[in-house]
Amino acid sequence: MTIEGKRQSIPLTEGPSRAAARSYLRGSGFAKEDLHKPIIGIANTWTEIGTCNVHLREVAEALKEGIREAGGTPMEFNTITISDGITMGTQGMKASLVSREIIADSIELVARGNLFDGLVGIGGCDKNMPGIIMALCRLDIPGLMLYGGSIAPGKLNGIDITIQNVFEGIGSHAAGRIDDAGLEALEANACPGAGACGGQFTANTMAMSGEILGISPIYLSGVPATSKEKGAATREAGRILMDAVRANRRPSQIITRKSLENTIASVAASGGSTNAVLHLIAIAREMGIPLSIDDFDVISKRTPFICDLTPAGKFVASDYQAAGGSRLLAKRLIEAGHADGSTLTISGRTLAEEAALAVETPGQVVIHTFDNPIKPTGGLVILKGNLAPEGSVMKVAAANRYDHRGPARVFECEEDCFAAVQTGQIKPGDVLVIRYEGPKGGPGMREMLQVTAAVSSNAELSAHVALLTDGRFSGATRGFTAGHVAPEAFVGGPIAAVREGDIIHFDIPNRKLTLEVSQEEIAARLKGFTPPALRWPQGVFRKYVDRVTSASEGATT
Repeated sequence: MTIEGKRQSIPLTEGPSRAAARSYLRGSGFAKEDLHKPIIGIANTWTEIGTCNVHLREVAEALKEGIREAGGTPMEFNTITISDGITMGTQGMKASLVSREIIADSIELVARGNLFDGLVGIGGCDKNMPGIIMALCRLDIPGLMLYGGSIAPGKLNGIDITIQNVFEGIGSHAAGRIDDAGLEALEANACPGAGACGGQFTANTMAMSGEILGISPIYLSGVPATSKEKGAATREAGRILMDAVRANRRPSQIITRKSLENTIASVAASGGSTNAVLHLIAIAREMGIPLSIDDFDVISKRTPFICDLTPAGKFVASDYQAAGGSRLLAKRLIEAGHADGSTLTISGRTLAEEAALAVETPGQVVIHTFDNPIKPTGGLVILKGNLAPEGSVMKVAAANRYDHRGPARVFECEEDCFAAVQTGQIKPGDVLVIRYEGPKGGPGMREMLQVTAAVSSNAELSAHVALLTDGRFSGATRGFTAGHVAPEAFVGGPIAAVREGDIIHFDIPNRKLTLEVSQEEIAARLKGFTPPALRWPQGVFRKYVDRVTSASEGATT
């Protein structure tokens, strides 16, 4: 039997022997003729816990309309999500990175079990999107990742604000710079409705990455969550997916070494989140493509920073989309020789062909040209040295310093460091060291936005304090911070040997992160090292600890 675009699902739905399966599906509301069309799985990360994903049921309905109009039968199912912003600063945040693996695993399982002919994953929060793409890589059936869209900026006293202002407001409140009413005003106005965090934080970084990578429909995926254009854009994404199903256009044709390099360049040029390093390495590993942490430094060093987006700049994701969005950024990258336009996208067009469709809003000031960059090099650097032999990741898009040398202030968890900042125990020049927050030691590599926001909100500290951790940083983080320090403390990495008062040197031009202690002394301190007991010796976290790789390898399982 040959039905256009119906490849995987024929053994599930066709022939007399499949009458029982069809009966179950007809009882679920599918008509007889629906089951003889290509079956398209829709993995939805909907939840009512947080703005990022709360609207995804509506997105799924529009998507299903587009798929049906184009001749497919959509079948929706759910997977999990964790809100990074809500869990930030709590033990619950340790579930965030773990959720990426579970999202990928669960989508893979449902798709393999139901023999879908095509697949769309709808994501909102940070780990949804890489988890979806990882599943698409494993399955290698026609599929795409669709972003639920960014939140609109909040308004307070006529000024645009984002959730970043609230986190920094917490620090200002603790220091007495704003009162209860001021903090309440920020809290009440920063999130005006549905959509993911508005800056070039991790969600928007990964949404843009999906577009440049080619696995998301470029420009359509970036339409903001509450835009009147969202429904039409989402229906068009459904039609694009059906065209890919008929053409058998698969992720392995789209996600290549060249498209990954293009994507890294887009992250560097836009001042994107350091989390992109973890996620793009993880995606490359799923596809069997060699990609290392060092590749990010090489590409970022040659790619100027041109997007004036918060936290490094002034504008938010809706401004980026209005300026011309990822098609315009792709056009800039290709014309300047920073991206290869020959890579294939889910639409069937090359990246160069998509970029040729860019419409730049006259007079826009969000996406600069490479002749007029914000900074001459990209937003990411990789630091190595005796403190991070496998590397660490630093975002310099929002940093105005390139060197720091100071005494270590050592904390065994994020909460202790946050308390020290809030109670005035940190002094200018200090280097905050937060350890046992890595992939295994956390477990789950918590983000440190609560700490970095508290530092950033303190003018006395923000320009004079450095921070490093074997955990992660939020895409909203500003300041002089190095994360993903590897090997992590839990496995006996050198960060476990740091003592209070040791001198640590950040040397950005030479890409060095140095503990000014001899190798002999470091070895002596680590002799007989024993990691702390696991907080959760059973269950999902124990499974994760037993399998997760180093941050330098993408923290994959």
